[in-house]
Amino acid sequence: MTSKMILTEKENGLGTISLNRPEKRNALNPELVTQLKNAFNVFFSDPEVKVIKLKGEGDAFCAGADLGVIKKLKTATYEENLADSRHLAELFEIIYHGSKPVVAAVHGHAIAGGCGLASICDFVVAAEPAKFGYTETRIGFVPAIVARFLVKKVGETHARNLLLRGHLITAGEAARIGLVTETVPAEEFEEKVNSITSDLIIKCSGQALAATKQLINKAGDLTFSEAIDAAVEVNAKARGTEDCQRGISAFLNKEKISWF
Repeated sequence: MTSKMILTEKENGLGTISLNRPEKRNALNPELVTQLKNAFNVFFSDPEVKVIKLKGEGDAFCAGADLGVIKKLKTATYEENLADSRHLAELFEIIYHGSKPVVAAVHGHAIAGGCGLASICDFVVAAEPAKFGYTETRIGFVPAIVARFLVKKVGETHARNLLLRGHLITAGEAARIGLVTETVPAEEFEEKVNSITSDLIIKCSGQALAATKQLINKAGDLTFSEAIDAAVEVNAKARGTEDCQRGISAFLNKEKISWF
């Protein structure tokens, strides 16, 4: 499936979504957000897709909001701004709550909304030349939508440093604070992304991945006792799944198992 602003591909359990506005450094506008929402919903509901990879065409992963969108902010009504903000928030929520792991392959800069887009993915693999930053405060804007996700991901100290200062950091620094899963030299980038996606597809149970992602997402919003109760329930339910029964049998029989 192809469209003007995104490209999608499905092969061997991997669904790939590519931001396809290289001439605009893959900047976000309402139509691109709509197409991303649709593509993620399709892949999350497709039983043939086990893992989703998000990448960008051209030099940048995503440079944030499109210049045309920024210009419209000067004349947009509160209601229009509210709808636009909700539109992006819905995309973030779809990715965050989706039942399959999402791997952001960040080969170039991820800035403002583009950094937010990478932030909410389950894994972020970055090539060393890439830089990350939420630059909104430097133009009088507020990085509001990403804040909830970022505080949960890197903690309040690092979130304050990134969101308030609005500066760019290197891929290495992003990895040090937990914003990025792993950073590698540019020449090793594709190999590392392929290694992570292949491990998830072949070595991990799809049912277990979905349940584990859901549990992680909920954990930070629960009290300690609630989190333990939720974990006990998930553990008990998992034991009765087809994948768990298959995995136990393979383990007991000392058989190698492939999940795809």
